[in-house]
Amino acid sequence: MPLQHFLIVYLVATLLVLLPAPGLAKLFEKAGLPAWKAYVPFYNTWLMQSLAGRPRHWVFWQFIPVMGWFITPGIYIEFAKAFNRFSLSDHTLAALLAPVYFPLIASKEETKYIGKQGVDKHQKPAWREWFDAAVFAIVAATLIRIFVFEAYVIPSGSMEKSLLVNDYLFVSKLSYGPRIPNTPLSIPFMHNYFPFGSDKPSYTTAGSLPYIRWFASPVQRGDAVVFNFPAGDTVINLPDYQSKDPYYDVCRRLGNGNIDAGRKIVLSDPERYPIIVHPVDKTDHYIKRCVAIAGDMLEIKKGQVFIDGSSSPAPPDAQYTYTFNSSIALDPEIIKEEFNSTEFGMDMAGRYVINLPYNKVASFREQPFLSGPLVPDDERYEAIAVNDMDPRTTSGDVFPQDTAYFKWTKDNFGPLWIPAKGKTITLTDSTYRLYERVIRVYEKNELSRSGQDFFINGQPAREYTFSMNYYWMMGDNRHGSQDSRFWGFVPEDRVVGKAWLIWFSWENGPRWNRLFKLVK
Repeated sequence: MPLQHFLIVYLVATLLVLLPAPGLAKLFEKAGLPAWKAYVPFYNTWLMQSLAGRPRHWVFWQFIPVMGWFITPGIYIEFAKAFNRFSLSDHTLAALLAPVYFPLIASKEETKYIGKQGVDKHQKPAWREWFDAAVFAIVAATLIRIFVFEAYVIPSGSMEKSLLVNDYLFVSKLSYGPRIPNTPLSIPFMHNYFPFGSDKPSYTTAGSLPYIRWFASPVQRGDAVVFNFPAGDTVINLPDYQSKDPYYDVCRRLGNGNIDAGRKIVLSDPERYPIIVHPVDKTDHYIKRCVAIAGDMLEIKKGQVFIDGSSSPAPPDAQYTYTFNSSIALDPEIIKEEFNSTEFGMDMAGRYVINLPYNKVASFREQPFLSGPLVPDDERYEAIAVNDMDPRTTSGDVFPQDTAYFKWTKDNFGPLWIPAKGKTITLTDSTYRLYERVIRVYEKNELSRSGQDFFINGQPAREYTFSMNYYWMMGDNRHGSQDSRFWGFVPEDRVVGKAWLIWFSWENGPRWNRLFKLVK
């Protein structure tokens, strides 16, 4: 954990105990203590616990990073009780608005110190017992969700057949190090919107924090990773858009390939295209498999991933699209069940098309009904397909959406270097297109060009050195996944955690064979 992160965490902790000091000083006087002691950080909370008759070891808990922020409001609540303040509104104000609350009650003549004896005489109503227990449970669950693991459900078929729709997962935050929320002020257990179809954010950017990850560990090739969708920072805030139809794709579509022209259309019509910008930790969650890490040279040939020139085996349960001819008519349901396929049908040329898991390919090739080879999809770049609006073709639709330099498709892509922290590239026409968003958006620099000259933060530049590591994520359902091939790199600050365990799974009833299955 870098030193600057410790400094930020403890600066927040110190402010939490110092900001209420003017009000605490007057209350200390009412309790017979010198006022100046209220201005000594953490010594003041030690004395508050003594005055309230509560365990003083709570003060040491305040030094646990981030968790200590939640201990301080608890100390304030106990201190308020020592001045005969027992109502829910008093405790809420003491916890959330201590710098305002304590000066307010200190200014009132009726505020008297009653000490531990007075507190012990107070009988808490039953409903408060339940309410306080619920608050404790929420705080504890929130800390677990931030630092240990988080529940996640698979919403789409992009990871078939490794992970299925409605697999419920535990995502380990410890695998790559827990990430401190950029937006700590948010409604517990709500990601970015209020529930039940609301379009209102469930968080505020007030008090936002920079990227902080403790005990960081890099993502490994082959990991199934949950991350914040990098292209989901700006979304059209309507149900049919969001991350399902990303803002940047809409702009390219409206501008017939010119994203700037499309952006002008979107921004000029806020009623039809209401825009919301999410902070890093509040963009939608995606799950994909990491196929390339920082510093790798990635290439895809005929759908097969190559890293640094060597073939990278796909996960056994991953699937790919094949075509074939059959000597007999085939029953789609039997084929799907027999070969664990999600999609099976015929194309316009009369050939059968199947999404087939890699671990079923060998047995499928031996089937007697095959009247020719089993042919894997191999989309080649075609200039005529760039603007044909056919969803089956990806010429011009894949990252970085620049056919002048990069004539790539989903099946034949790269070579592409994955940015690594501390590594430097030369700025050219082609590298500008590849790494423009990384430099400008993810690493927060001003980047511009004039002719062949490049400027970073107003200064001429011929090179750029990256400040973060990046990853390349792809779905195991290689032809049914919106992944890095379409929107590019995943920065390290977007990584949430590693998919660890399937704790439940459902399709017209529980999938018993998937319960408590480790994710591979």
